[in-house]
Amino acid sequence: MDQSISVAPGEERITGVVDKVSFFSESSGFSVLRLLRKGERDSLTVVGCVAAVTIGQHIEAVGCWHNDKNWGIQFKARHIGVIPPDTLEGIARYLSSGMVKGVGPHLAKVLVLAYGMEVFTVIEDYPEKLRELPGIGKKRLQQIIAGWAEQKAVKKIMLFLQSHGVSTARMVRIYRAYGDEAVAVVSANPYRLIHDIPGIGFKSADQIARNIGIPMDSPLRARAGIGYTLQELSLEGHCRVPEPILLAACRRLLTIPERVLVEALLQELSIGTVIAVEVEGEKSYYLVSLFRAETGVATSIRRIMQGVLPWKNLDPAKVIPEAEKQSAIELSESQRSAVALALSSKFMVITGGPGVGKTTIINTILNILEREELKVLLCAPTGRAAKRLSEATGMEAKTIHRLLEFDPFLRDFRRGSSCPLEADLVIVDEASMIDVVLMNRLLAAISSRAVLIFAGDVDQLPPVGPGFVLADMINSGVLAVVRLTEIFRQAESSMIIVNAHRINRGEFSLPSYPSGEGAELSDFYVVPSESTADIQRRLLLVVAERIPDRFNMDPHRDIQVLTPMNKGPLGTRALNTLLQERLNPHPSRKIVRYETTYAEGDKVIQMVNNYDKEVFNGDIGRIAVVDEEENTISVLYDGREVLYEFGELEEIALAYAITIHKSQGSEYPAVVIPLSMQHFSMLERNLVYTAVTRAKKLVMIIGDPKALSTAVGNKRSSQRMTGLAAMISGGGEDNLRD
Repeated sequence: MDQSISVAPGEERITGVVDKVSFFSESSGFSVLRLLRKGERDSLTVVGCVAAVTIGQHIEAVGCWHNDKNWGIQFKARHIGVIPPDTLEGIARYLSSGMVKGVGPHLAKVLVLAYGMEVFTVIEDYPEKLRELPGIGKKRLQQIIAGWAEQKAVKKIMLFLQSHGVSTARMVRIYRAYGDEAVAVVSANPYRLIHDIPGIGFKSADQIARNIGIPMDSPLRARAGIGYTLQELSLEGHCRVPEPILLAACRRLLTIPERVLVEALLQELSIGTVIAVEVEGEKSYYLVSLFRAETGVATSIRRIMQGVLPWKNLDPAKVIPEAEKQSAIELSESQRSAVALALSSKFMVITGGPGVGKTTIINTILNILEREELKVLLCAPTGRAAKRLSEATGMEAKTIHRLLEFDPFLRDFRRGSSCPLEADLVIVDEASMIDVVLMNRLLAAISSRAVLIFAGDVDQLPPVGPGFVLADMINSGVLAVVRLTEIFRQAESSMIIVNAHRINRGEFSLPSYPSGEGAELSDFYVVPSESTADIQRRLLLVVAERIPDRFNMDPHRDIQVLTPMNKGPLGTRALNTLLQERLNPHPSRKIVRYETTYAEGDKVIQMVNNYDKEVFNGDIGRIAVVDEEENTISVLYDGREVLYEFGELEEIALAYAITIHKSQGSEYPAVVIPLSMQHFSMLERNLVYTAVTRAKKLVMIIGDPKALSTAVGNKRSSQRMTGLAAMISGGGEDNLRD
């Protein structure tokens, strides 16, 4: 037996034959196995990760027993490994399990009958002897030799990775990525794992590097640290990083001599993975992908602006009054100016908060251009935002990914500079959500003849990805920009809209509303509550009882809890558990995966784009069926059924509470926002502003007044380090240094 895996206190090692594979994920290696131990009649359940497994294999598992509330007693394995069997029957089952290519059940019996307990030695050291047996020709022998070699390679890889502290789950991912080359790849450059293997960051790769003897001041380590630092800064939204900031971050991460760091930076520059620019005497650095994205956006904008308007000259003084009369809407002077500017511009940005008339301007433009027989395309970053745009305009709107015809097989867009969109006018809504990489792909697909109009609220949260393109376009000073600030009469009665603008100006203070039975209902409430336990208690009460009773809203369909973060007692994970217990206490069927319970009736959110299933990041649905026989869950999204296998459940999460970032581009009838000083690092004005502007009928903030005032007074998050504004204006990309 392979004793290479040590057993920690509280753990034990068990062995047996795999009687049933209840579940196995090719991508993660996560498995649920039924294991029959020697001398026992009943099998037991083993849960853990393994590279490959089939019925009949002998395995060892190291871990501990766990009494799962849904599934009973299970053995939760930290390590699962395949081991040689120690009986003739076991050897026959192992050989016939499919693990050794070329050997089926009949041939396995022939081999065991011929060589007994020595069969593995014969296959390993004297494979030519197998030709003496009936049914084994030259071709079959080659299959057996190759199959046996593959099993040896897998075991060698696993032992190598185990010896260097790699967890079983990560071993599976590494083997899936590199196959038989895994040992060679990891030995040569363990820092490749950062880019190639999900879940492995610099610290994990660095530990493996130390274990295999790569020194702290190795140029390989320094170069990996520079790339990792730039990547981490891009996750915070930054593109162009000034030299002092980059070097300081690298010093903290690597603690290596300055000369090694500088030399590594020069090496990265020489091979082109990092790009240096100098603006006004200050040197900055980009990841090459982000430099190409920013320069691509700037180049596309200039190209589009140089094109000719696709419609004849239109007299605003004539066509705007005609459009007002047709739609029975009287525009304000600022709106008329915006429409007039749009009719004479190739590239335009409309920005402003809720209730300022962005949609009215777009509809007026569409109304005027309707008689011009133009090809018009509408799009938005998310499915929900596209649906709202479609409802507001009465025209089809697509997600940007759909518009660009994303091909899930190629993992790329069909539309681009070589195959541009056939359009005279493209209108993009919720533009504040678009990061620089996606914007580059979108603009590359816009032909020079088209007019492009972006609409969005630049004061909302910046994109999840790097850059803040909408802000950079506005700040470039060379594009047509309309900034709307006037709240229209029909919106003035909404305290949601009024208070959203107050928050955005940093003027918001705790409102006081009359309470009691006879009090008039408002659409905006702040419930002061300082302790975490009290915030949780009040939140459950208002979601499950108060709002449904007083406002006749469904807690599943109409109410959305928006919280700043995932972790902590007021994060999505904790709140989802509490809300699930309160709102769906007695489901008919449920399963537990990845430490989350998924039950029929639960509200869930899609966490990633899945083009095969046609569900996208941010889509919210309800679990209709949990089918343990088929190992599937059925989720309804706007009445459309989508099927998930149990191994795909990492793609969805409970959605009673979601992060404010995840809510961008969506609207909900009622929004409940917990705020606490525990969220201190996240407390920023545009976070609260974004959450408040997601609500159509009701906002309820429950939390610490100090946390609310801290957030409203803090306006730092929009300060992203980029070079795009200067590039658009023509002053930023000509200073490239090799």
